[in-house]
Amino acid sequence: MEMFMSSQTQVSAQLAIDGDFMKAAVDSRLFGSFVEHLGRCVYTGIYEPGHPTADADGFRQDVIDLVKELGATTIRYPGGNFVSGYRWEDGVGNTRPNRLDTAWHSTESNEFGLHEMVKWLSRIGGNELMEAVNLGTRGTEEALQLLEYTNIAEGTALSDERRANGAADPFNIKMWCLGNEMDGPWQLGHKTAHEYARLAAITAAGMRQIDPDLELVVCGSSSHSMPTFGAWEQTVLEETFENVDFISCHAYYQAEHGDMESFLASGVDMDSFIKEVASIIDATAAKLKSKHSVAISFDEWNVWYQDAEPSRSPEGLGNWPLAPHLLEDTYTAIDAVVFGDLLITLLKNADRVRAASLAQLVNVIAPIMTEPGGPAWKQTIFHPFAMTARLAKDGTVFDAQQVSQQHETAKYGLVDTVNAVSVLGRDGSISVFVVNRSLHDDAEFSVKLPDGDFTRVEMSTLHEDDVLAANTRESQNRVVLHNNTDARIKDGVVKVTLPPASWSAIVVKA
Repeated sequence: MEMFMSSQTQVSAQLAIDGDFMKAAVDSRLFGSFVEHLGRCVYTGIYEPGHPTADADGFRQDVIDLVKELGATTIRYPGGNFVSGYRWEDGVGNTRPNRLDTAWHSTESNEFGLHEMVKWLSRIGGNELMEAVNLGTRGTEEALQLLEYTNIAEGTALSDERRANGAADPFNIKMWCLGNEMDGPWQLGHKTAHEYARLAAITAAGMRQIDPDLELVVCGSSSHSMPTFGAWEQTVLEETFENVDFISCHAYYQAEHGDMESFLASGVDMDSFIKEVASIIDATAAKLKSKHSVAISFDEWNVWYQDAEPSRSPEGLGNWPLAPHLLEDTYTAIDAVVFGDLLITLLKNADRVRAASLAQLVNVIAPIMTEPGGPAWKQTIFHPFAMTARLAKDGTVFDAQQVSQQHETAKYGLVDTVNAVSVLGRDGSISVFVVNRSLHDDAEFSVKLPDGDFTRVEMSTLHEDDVLAANTRESQNRVVLHNNTDARIKDGVVKVTLPPASWSAIVVKA
């Protein structure tokens, strides 16, 4: 049990929930994650033959247990930038050649591939594979071949090859990414919007000739700040609209130049990104006079310190290491608060965002860290994700009304100090996820509940006086969720004091 000390200044915010007004059902895919052949995400991450916990297939059981606890659903695979130079055939069968991975200047052994991923997901239980095809260095033919290999039961050369490789039943993959970040000049096979739009349209149409029920994700902008943002989405959607189901968004946030106030308000940028893409979808549908629905797949999002030392790739003609330590950010308490606010933002836009993938799952900008031959542990961002997934998965987001005092930030201007979302659970409970974006001030927060006999309230809070506190190999539980006994309920209103720079989950039950 932990009590939180109040600061000298207090701000106020209110959330009013009307049980008659609902916004959207929460798609379980909103709690997806991402496994890319990058650094140690796969090798010594989810897969490490010889580890004390490894099973007969080389999968680390300690990682499997943590992934189950995290609550991750859909897993996007195998990239990411990696996929734009990937030959899927290298990762199946008995011959697994070493290849250069130019995306991350590494060597790929291909010891782990498609069959291993499908088998690993079966160990997790109930998780969906979201497969990406290479539209960087390859194209339509290779995508159709991969689809035939995975989804046709038998009787063709490629389906029979899959069966010979040990998978008698088809993988029945339904969700497919048509390439990755093709707007980015860093991407192998980078294309203009028109070039990519035609390739994606042709590939989507061809894939639907094999399986009309696929759900296809076309590449949107790889960042809200891309100079081609907006024009890219419009061009791509006009060409592909009837044959795709999602357009992707990617966004990463970091504290820049010590500006923690702006960093805490990162959800403001994500929210505007989503709303602008949704507007382009609607405008395209109107222009094409289409009744088809296209949703958003926010299939890369996280806090990521892209300019920091851990994110620097190897260099040199003779330096292509296997599974190097790359992008291994150590997350702090304030990172977890921002992360929790991004989750709140995704839930508030659940009517448009029908899938999302936390990038990534293990070791690489990840909620789970491992040591080769040693332990696995939870990073700070693990806690808001696991709690939100447990409480909100398959729930329904209320169309609640929020009022908050505001404060000024250097990057985003005037922002709400408190940001919150409320979700009706399948068991009739109400969960409120709330963040106090102020770096220094407490916030008095009240929730007006809908009619009902709500008498019990529980609250968990992530807050540290030292906002840079982190979980490490030596101190794995330095930052965790604490039971917050400050929450009180009276006459249908929940009142609580939110400490500065904090994320909380409030659960109200009848």
